[in-house]
Amino acid sequence: MARESFTTDKIATPVGPFSPAVGAGEFVYLSGQVAQDPTTGRLIEGDVAAQTEQILKNVEAVLAAARKTFADVIKAGVYLTDMRDFAAMNAVYGRHFEAPYPARTTVAVASLPLGAAVEIDIVAR
Repeated sequence: MARESFTTDKIATPVGPFSPAVGAGEFVYLSGQVAQDPTTGRLIEGDVAAQTEQILKNVEAVLAAARKTFADVIKAGVYLTDMRDFAAMNAVYGRHFEAPYPARTTVAVASLPLGAAVEIDIVAR
C-alpha cells in the first residue's frame, strides 16, 4: 500500500515523534495530536476542555487537507493525564462528532508530551 503524507500550514510543525497525518490507501492516520498553537507550536495552556478544542481544530485542518471530515473518522484514541477530566473532554468531543460516533478508547496515562492534559489519535476512512 502506498503512503502519502498530508499536512497544512494551519497547524504547528510536528514535535518529536508526532506525525501530522499519514495516508495509506483510503485510510488517514493522525497520531499524537496535542494542543499546540497553530502559529507557535507551543502547548495551549488551560484546562482539558480548551486543550481538547484546540486538538480538534488542528485535527479538522489536517482532515481537510486529506479531503476528510469528522464524519469520516472511524476510530479515536483519547489519552488523559487525569481520568476525572473525562466529562470535560467528552463534552467538547461530542460537539465535533455526530452519531454514529467513531469507536473510541479512552485511557489514563502518567504524562503526555509538552505537559499536555489530553492527546488524541484519529483514524479516518
